[in-house]
Amino acid sequence: MLQDDLIGFGLLIAYFVVVGVPLLFLKAVDRLPLEIARKSYHLVITFSIIPMLRLFSSWAVAVFVALLLMVVVYLILARIEDTTFFRRIAVERESGEFKRSLVIVQVTIATLIFVFWGLLGADWKYVALVAVLAWGLGDAAAALVGKSFGRNPIQHRWLDGKKTYEGTFAMFAVAGTVIFSTLILYAQQPWHISLFVALLAAPVGAVVELFSHRGLDTITVPLAVGFSVLVLMCIFTLLGA
Repeated sequence: MLQDDLIGFGLLIAYFVVVGVPLLFLKAVDRLPLEIARKSYHLVITFSIIPMLRLFSSWAVAVFVALLLMVVVYLILARIEDTTFFRRIAVERESGEFKRSLVIVQVTIATLIFVFWGLLGADWKYVALVAVLAWGLGDAAAALVGKSFGRNPIQHRWLDGKKTYEGTFAMFAVAGTVIFSTLILYAQQPWHISLFVALLAAPVGAVVELFSHRGLDTITVPLAVGFSVLVLMCIFTLLGA
């Protein structure tokens, strides 16, 4: 079991190297616009939830690895943040954002694994996958569509920054598609249950993302989507669907 976990850890590191290093190189040579680079980094972390759930023998190992990676990468970033190389690869809007985002996302992933695998059991760990993918892909769609095609701003005093109807609809559409697809392909749920859950959980994620401030959507959206899916699936279980 230890050997399998070590192999899994090696494969996870290989994933980050194979997928992440080319992105760092492209950003370093100014081949990636800032927002594209931000969301590319964001998606690398998002898709890491797949090997995290599949490569390790227990939830405790997966949580340990998530937190270990957080600590190691944080220390590396702290060490190099005053260098020219860091300034070339960074996508910070404010000082310390890179490190802060790393901590938030890794703690969120660790929490989801703990709750939906550790506390509830392996039968529910698919909810962690649904939650992270819906947040990651949905948030990326909201940002890119909103900035590129957003023409109708949403006016509300509780909003943080500029939000548009186009970006929020993109969040809903992509998150819903991800929830529907993941429930069918990974959790092997019937299509009608998957569709119903997607149509109810996706707008929850979109609304929570809309009103989350200062990058806290990294926490709020996965948790909101995860617990929405959990409640809905429990209802269907009780109904014998």
